[in-house]
Amino acid sequence: MITTADFKRGLVIQLDNAPCLILDLTTQSPSARGGNTLVKTKYRNLLTGQVLEKTFKAGDKADEADFERRKGQFLYPSGDGGVFMDLENYEQYELDEELFEPIKGFLLEGADVQLGVFEGRVVSVDPPMIVELLVTETAPAIKNATATAQTKDAVLETGMHIQVPGYLEAGERVKVDTREARFVSRA
Repeated sequence: MITTADFKRGLVIQLDNAPCLILDLTTQSPSARGGNTLVKTKYRNLLTGQVLEKTFKAGDKADEADFERRKGQFLYPSGDGGVFMDLENYEQYELDEELFEPIKGFLLEGADVQLGVFEGRVVSVDPPMIVELLVTETAPAIKNATATAQTKDAVLETGMHIQVPGYLEAGERVKVDTREARFVSRA
């Protein structure tokens, strides 16, 4: 059992028999005497993907989830899902489209990921924050267009579409932020 004093972003607690990742929290002190301090949390249910909010009173207790983060590797796509391997025990997990779809544009075969395991099954997959990918298709470079920040559509080697600066050409490697699916820099 942990108390609200131990809450922090990234902590996984168990609410309603599901692991929940705390995304944000704020504390609110009451202005009236004798009022309890409130801890407002915004969390994601890792089983359903829902983002919810819950308010706790200071000192309330919550169960720590049987949740573990492990190093993993993306092996290959399989149908609409993907196959991942736990690098600690070499166990393979086949994940369905629901977990694989949001991250498949960032993963090449052999890519390192972080697996979130709850009660023996993978409930979350986190790619690295920045990945390097090859631009396979894009419009020709725009000459003398530096007065304004112009962007153009580019297709990466994984099939994902992102906006890149006008000076990039096909065949260049770029760094992509996986949280916002946006161009960061040339690799």
